[in-house]
Amino acid sequence: MFADSVDSDIAPSGTLLGLLQRGRGDGTLHALAAPRAEALAALGQCLRHDPRRDWRLEHRSLYYARLHRDLDAGLDDLEDHLFDPADLVDTGEERTGLALSVLGHLTSYGDRGALLLLRRYAARGANWRWALDELAVRDDDAGLRSLGPAVLARFPRTPEGDAELAAAVRDAFEPRPWRLWAEDPGRPGQAERIGKAGEAGSFDRWQRQLRPTGPRPGWSVRAVLEWAQDGSPEPSGSPEPSGSPEPSGSPEAGGRTPQQREAAAARCLAAVAGPEDRPELLAAARGGPGTARAVALRHLAERGDADVLDLIEAAAAHSPASCAVPADPADGPDPADGPGETVARAALAAFSRMRTTAAVDRARRWARREDGLGAAAAAMLAVRGGRQDGPLVLTGLRRAVRTQGPDSGALGPLLDGTARLTVHCAAPVVRYVYRETASSQLRGRAARALAVTDPSFAAGCAVECLWDCEESTRELAARHAATGDARVVERLRRLAADPAEEEGVQSAVRGRLGPGEPAR
Repeated sequence: MFADSVDSDIAPSGTLLGLLQRGRGDGTLHALAAPRAEALAALGQCLRHDPRRDWRLEHRSLYYARLHRDLDAGLDDLEDHLFDPADLVDTGEERTGLALSVLGHLTSYGDRGALLLLRRYAARGANWRWALDELAVRDDDAGLRSLGPAVLARFPRTPEGDAELAAAVRDAFEPRPWRLWAEDPGRPGQAERIGKAGEAGSFDRWQRQLRPTGPRPGWSVRAVLEWAQDGSPEPSGSPEPSGSPEPSGSPEAGGRTPQQREAAAARCLAAVAGPEDRPELLAAARGGPGTARAVALRHLAERGDADVLDLIEAAAAHSPASCAVPADPADGPDPADGPGETVARAALAAFSRMRTTAAVDRARRWARREDGLGAAAAAMLAVRGGRQDGPLVLTGLRRAVRTQGPDSGALGPLLDGTARLTVHCAAPVVRYVYRETASSQLRGRAARALAVTDPSFAAGCAVECLWDCEESTRELAARHAATGDARVVERLRRLAADPAEEEGVQSAVRGRLGPGEPAR
């Protein structure tokens, strides 16, 4: 009936490993009921191979830390993973970030061994910055001061080493360790070096602010479009900026991807384009080169131009439904996209930003299409349509699940729309997404939709969601789970007493526990 997930690293949702990889509440419940060796093996697999589709958005660390504590798993596997020889060659944050975050939560729970392991890794490991950030909010001053010499030894006393140190001080997510090291009276040489690095970092930031790359409001519409297309630091005929320019025509010229240049150029057009420039913008939107065409479409869509819907339809005609999935600018362009798909994706993104009544009316015409326009139209109706648009949103949801699977980014607004429009007959397909998706963010949106559309939610999925990996999903469950189940009351008490739990969840829990219900 539906397309399966294409991520072969994610186990089936009916297995213990698959449940834990997804961060589902049933993963914890099944692990605690399973043979301990099986549960430890599944947990270890998740910690060694981060299962998140996007580690910047999805949460797993507190979920795994709680299970690690409940299973009394010990730290040997985490230590072996962190100090594996691969740490010398694979220095990316993705390999060890999840394990370090789990150690941070275990430290918050009072695990002294986890604290010492974090200190060792901060002194010797490749991903030391992440470990240092975990320690910065949990370790005491003496423990942090002791790490100063080991961290500074990473930066040789050379111009290159000093520049790297200045960047590390400037870009530190948690400044507390650096401040302690700069104020350490027992190591005056260290304090002097960090002070100079801080001054150099501030000066570098000031220089970059004085010499920004990108379009200036004094440019013409044509110059802005040229910059968007080829990425040259300045348009032809403009004064040369101070400093060394980036190579013209490079895909990363000026430090920006094409998608980032598109956004910057669209903002600049808002400042420089006037009514007299409309013909030039319409021509660029109708047949200009890739990024310039995308910029023109975006600018016209943001202003609700009378002709832009026809231009969007021409640019996105016959595009695959996957083009309607929002792209992350940080990832850059999809290497699988051809020029036509790049323009189509930009056209659909421009359409999704529109707020006009004309755009909603056009979405009702497009919603039954099987291409990218149909997918974007269904998403538009999910966000801005009325109750009468519920069947079209449901059709779009079923089509997206059938053709793109339960992990598609296109499902997010459609799931939200079924909740907003109270599409009760959407419950079966929403339950399928809830069970199967590998994205904990999508599962949370599915849970919110089920809370509105599924009468059995309070006694069913809401109970499981009390153990979910996402804070927002646990908060939803705390507000809806039926307290007739003895597990629910006990879980609410534990969440209320857990110092690592988020305030939003605990506030919802306190609203459910009566004044005579103690936290445990």
